[in-house]
Amino acid sequence: MNPMPPNNVSSDVRMKGFASRKTVEEAIEWIDSQLPNFSNLPSEEVSLLESCGRILAADVVSSVNVPGFNRSMMDGFALRATETHGATPYNPLPFKISGGSFPGSPFSGTVFPGQAVCIMTGAPMPDGANAVLPVENTERQGDSLLAMGEVSAGKHVGSVGEDVQSGSTLLSARRTLRPQDIGVLSSIGCSQALVIRRPRVGILITGNELLPCGTAPRDYQITDANGPMLHSLVKRDGGQPVMPGLVPDDRESLLASMAAMSESADILLVSGGSSVGQDDHAPQLVATHGMLAIHGIAMRPSSPAGMGLFNNRLVFLLPGNPVSCLCAYDFFAGRAIRAFSGRNTEWPYRRVQAKLTRKLVSTVGRVDYARVKLIGNNAEPISISGASILTSTTSADGFVIIPSNSEGYAAETIIEVFLY
Repeated sequence: MNPMPPNNVSSDVRMKGFASRKTVEEAIEWIDSQLPNFSNLPSEEVSLLESCGRILAADVVSSVNVPGFNRSMMDGFALRATETHGATPYNPLPFKISGGSFPGSPFSGTVFPGQAVCIMTGAPMPDGANAVLPVENTERQGDSLLAMGEVSAGKHVGSVGEDVQSGSTLLSARRTLRPQDIGVLSSIGCSQALVIRRPRVGILITGNELLPCGTAPRDYQITDANGPMLHSLVKRDGGQPVMPGLVPDDRESLLASMAAMSESADILLVSGGSSVGQDDHAPQLVATHGMLAIHGIAMRPSSPAGMGLFNNRLVFLLPGNPVSCLCAYDFFAGRAIRAFSGRNTEWPYRRVQAKLTRKLVSTVGRVDYARVKLIGNNAEPISISGASILTSTTSADGFVIIPSNSEGYAAETIIEVFLY
């Protein structure tokens, strides 16, 4: 992380409003200036069975061949290929069966001219044999075999190192481990994988009106939605979420929670208390006890979002309105968490092209985040799209970004949709 810049942004904006706002591009540029290089990310060894979805910290070079022996790829008979030349159902050629080779239990002798060894798929090839004649091309009579087809040298034989060669780079650093990768690592004898350590992300949710997750809303109080949502987003992006519980809307409680969390967390998320209200203390606490780099961004929703450093930890101030919180996380906090976890910083959303069913209006100088529903190849803007209406994101199939240099999109415009 780069050294702390010397100056904080402008003074207390509570009950005054923002005199100016930074652009989304400026905010992202500041975030990127604070992100570590991949080579500097801490790593850890984890059990192979727990490594799926994790990011490899270093290249994996195999020290063994897989397979380590020549093996049969068919059920049939191992023999000398040249001795089958001319064999047909009308001209069967005789062989003497001298034994059998099975997976884990090879034939111990040598195949001599005129001999064949019964062999199963995956069993070691016996010495002296160089091909496998499939069982359907043979007829067995006790210890005698009639070959009724030809094979060439090497036919139906898997060679040493055919799957993995010793000394080869099997998987490269920065790879997200998939189930088949785990199987390959196991095949070369790995019991653990060296992966990027998950960044610890402290999630502080403020608001005197909030009730804990799992509590039914009552009277004038609402149940916390941002905490569980951020918890899930952090896990999606490779972080390890830490949530100590709801934090009261007062300076002392929030400061104490931020200080305690910053001792062990790599990144802090503060949801609520980031705007211009009387009880929005988070920006001033960061400015006073750390460095408030940005507060107020030219976008809708999420304009009260902010970011900076607290106890030399990245801190993101996310609005309390749920859609604003989601939007600010995706644009800013998620980018940092993905970088700290070794992942690509870009959005983890698939993109599709769709035609707008009606116009989307925006204001030049502001980035807009608009939710849409897909109907076939058409995109229908969600009618109710306020920053507090979280169901606008669950009824939507994705979102559209209207850049700051645009007044919006006309009906029937082909636009890019990011799929939730």
